[in-house]
Amino acid sequence: MARPITELARPNILAIRPYVPGKPIEEVERELGLKDVIKLASNENPVGPSPRAVAAMQAAAEKVNFYPDSNCFYLKEDLAQFLGFEPANLIVGNGSDELLKLIAEAFLKEGEEVIYGVPSFVEYEFVTRVMGGQIIEVPLQNLTYDLPAIAEKITSRTKLIFICNPNNPTGTIVGQKEIQAFMDQVPEDVLVVFDEAYYEYVTDAAFPDSLDYVRQGKRVIVLRTFSEIYGLAGLRIGYGIATPDIIDCLMRVREPFNVNSIAQAGAQAALEDQAWIKKVRDLNTQGRDYWYGELTAMGLEYAPTQGNFIFINLGISGAEVSQRLMKLGVIVRPGHVFGYPDYVRVTIGTPEQNERFIAALRMVLTEMGRLNPENK
Repeated sequence: MARPITELARPNILAIRPYVPGKPIEEVERELGLKDVIKLASNENPVGPSPRAVAAMQAAAEKVNFYPDSNCFYLKEDLAQFLGFEPANLIVGNGSDELLKLIAEAFLKEGEEVIYGVPSFVEYEFVTRVMGGQIIEVPLQNLTYDLPAIAEKITSRTKLIFICNPNNPTGTIVGQKEIQAFMDQVPEDVLVVFDEAYYEYVTDAAFPDSLDYVRQGKRVIVLRTFSEIYGLAGLRIGYGIATPDIIDCLMRVREPFNVNSIAQAGAQAALEDQAWIKKVRDLNTQGRDYWYGELTAMGLEYAPTQGNFIFINLGISGAEVSQRLMKLGVIVRPGHVFGYPDYVRVTIGTPEQNERFIAALRMVLTEMGRLNPENK
């Protein structure tokens, strides 16, 4: 009799928990019989990509019978000019997720340690477990990465440190002063990965210039993406910046043709339209400030955010509130998936979506007895 397939699998992968994404709009509409559902659960750009990017993608679709440029030559050229680096400093991936996996595949040996804050992006745990690494999780302090505590966890077995900045799901940042003090303590043989998926939304002047460490030749990898503010989440395209020797190692484990031709064309055109990016950023900042006022009026605590989402302390079950909001056609992310059962993470939407969410939240919290009459 054949052994169970789990006995044939690599033992370290059995500890991996499958990722559970936010429910898509179509699924909620189908299950609940609703129309006009809004999704504020996955940190997506609510207004979509630049019209110039859409036009470029439509044109590229006519040539999908050809394999894409495996090296993303033209996109790298544009990114290099935009960032002030050489193409040799860049790698493009099927989203930042793939780049995280490439980093682990290229550098992480079985049993070596990976340090990151919790809660943070779940992919850090995933890529570490896939490669048989040792996970070292450091709790956040005041919902923010605790860099001094992370520095204390560094040992001779430490290989990678992931810093999500701004952090997902809390939206908080660590500033230049804190980052520099931390980097001064990191040994030369440890690679520090700055995951900056929400970099373009940041308005705080204290945010660090992580690319300067690359310019200094430090063993640092900076990850950014076209999924968030550029509105290309459905295409899966992100990029990394590092010294050429680090990029060379990552390119050795990269699959050929890992970035499709439509994504490359869309990213190039989106990068060129920085006026559109400013429009999206300004809309997000306005929405953030509106939410601050409304949440404060309801007596709710929240983490000040530098992303396009807010982590809100409801003081009651975030899962139950999420279910009730879903029945009203509003999809949010419950906090129990991050280890914070009384929280929800909500994406900042368009003005109309923001007003709808606040009205629905007031209704649900009032029904559950969470709001006092004067907070209604």
